[in-house]
Amino acid sequence: MTKNIARYEVACHCGCGFNSMDFETLKVVQKCCDYFARLLKQQRVVVTIHSGARCLMHNRAIGASDASQHVKARAIDFHIVGVRPFEVYAYLDKKYEDRYGIGSYKTFTHIDTRSNGPARW
Repeated sequence: MTKNIARYEVACHCGCGFNSMDFETLKVVQKCCDYFARLLKQQRVVVTIHSGARCLMHNRAIGASDASQHVKARAIDFHIVGVRPFEVYAYLDKKYEDRYGIGSYKTFTHIDTRSNGPARW
């Protein structure tokens, strides 16, 4: 799908076969990977996708909202190896200050390309 992200990495974890991902979301994550690769003077970084697309049943099973951007295949939770999640959050927040949903967690960063205005957590 991109230099750093394969289709199987964004597939729903329940095994249902839902493995689509919004192109804009993929571009945002790839630009982030490219930025940190340059910063770290590497050809490419290793990125771990914690969650991508989720079918509604799996989303409900993990206790997430039916309105989740993951259900719309517009969200990725990811970690770049060697970069702290809050650094990824800071980069995304600065680059996309008036767009998207960006969340910082202990072990990963969330990005979604929602169209109803920015959200931060």
